[in-house]
Amino acid sequence: MRVDAAGTGRTGTDADEPGWEVDPDDESGAAVVATVGRQLKLRREAAGMRAAEFGLAIGYGEDQVYKVESGKRIPRPEYLDKADRTLKAGGLISAMKADVAEVRYPKKIRDLARMEARAVELLSYGSHSLHGLLQTEECARALLMTRRPAYSQDELERLVAARMARRSIFDRSPAPELSFVQEESTLRRPTGGRMVQRGQLERLLEVGQLRNVEIQVMPIARWNHPGTGGRIQVLKFGDGTAVGRTDDEFGGRPVFTPKQLRILELRYGIIRSEALSARESLTFIKRMLEET
Repeated sequence: MRVDAAGTGRTGTDADEPGWEVDPDDESGAAVVATVGRQLKLRREAAGMRAAEFGLAIGYGEDQVYKVESGKRIPRPEYLDKADRTLKAGGLISAMKADVAEVRYPKKIRDLARMEARAVELLSYGSHSLHGLLQTEECARALLMTRRPAYSQDELERLVAARMARRSIFDRSPAPELSFVQEESTLRRPTGGRMVQRGQLERLLEVGQLRNVEIQVMPIARWNHPGTGGRIQVLKFGDGTAVGRTDDEFGGRPVFTPKQLRILELRYGIIRSEALSARESLTFIKRMLEET
């Protein structure tokens, strides 16, 4: 095993794990990675270092250095930090982390994450599976693995990482108001197996304790509500604007007009009134955990 300059014992092959390849269909993201790669190469050459020597100094293989510099590989944050120290860039290379942070995730997920980052309120009803913000990594992976045709390993890792990155919404300050209504069936389904299900229920109890989060369970027996057509989601922003989406109307496309948003909020309000209260729901989830 080759030990890197920081003494971490990291091998160069670690960088080959899935999820860090550039998405060939993401032109804007690929352009960002290519630009960062060119800057790294120029600074390395200006420092008089060969690729192999540079790779040894930062704990990566020569092939990984070439992949990053040619724009074929998204550099990890620690890659950029080590490059910054090795090339004595004074923080200019480390600053590139912000440029490449989003590129790892698919474009449609980046757009959603940007909206969630701006939202001051989120309303979400989930009929078929748990909302992505509530999922554990194990649950997210299991759900994504059911897709057919199957994702490649690289695509799978990219999507799991993107879903986990979105959970930063729970750490925001000021905290947004988050309301989730989940069908009982989505909690009872042993996605990924019993241990994954237990971990998911524990996560729901943890998140449900946050003061800005309300999780409500819709009992299976309560079928007479306007959520039978599928998911409903509304994101509200600080400037008074909002965006919503539902599976069964408006072609499944995002909606922005006050009339369309009022329809979604009306439906969501009725759904919330039919579901268990947030306190009752946490008790319900605890009981499920004990039975699992």
